[in-house]
Amino acid sequence: MKRKFFLNTDRIGFSKWTQDDIELARLLWGNSKVTKYICASGVFSDDDIVRRLNTEIQNESVYQVQYWPIFELTTNALIGCCGLRPRKAKEYEIGIHLCPEYWGRGYAEESANAVIEYAFCVLNAKKLFAGHNPDNSKSRKLLAKLGFTYIGDEYYEPTGLYHPSYELVY
Repeated sequence: MKRKFFLNTDRIGFSKWTQDDIELARLLWGNSKVTKYICASGVFSDDDIVRRLNTEIQNESVYQVQYWPIFELTTNALIGCCGLRPRKAKEYEIGIHLCPEYWGRGYAEESANAVIEYAFCVLNAKKLFAGHNPDNSKSRKLLAKLGFTYIGDEYYEPTGLYHPSYELVY
């Protein structure tokens, strides 16, 4: 099935999660390499995956944002997700989760740059927030490359850890 994309880069198409995407959600969030830094156990149960998918669909319905599923334009294969979730008025949190086979190929930076532009130019965001697990050095390097500024550590309940936190003001 050919997906509809509302946003494209040279290699990536951004779509929107629907209830029909449960198998794609399982492919992404059912992979412990993907979830090892985003929850305390490092593994999502099937119920966790269903809840996560429903949260993304709800965020799109209420706030017109989600961690959108992203696809390789040449193959239509799921790369992962990259997008936003509401934080405060005109402030969003950016997040990226990629399937391991797409790590190290520039997809995180390419998709994040597209989401940053979308946030500031389409949604008129005033600020973006980002955080990462303290053990995830690749996320720290990516956020620095994207221009985010470290603002301190913030407690993140899903992992039970204080995550380095950053902001980007346009």
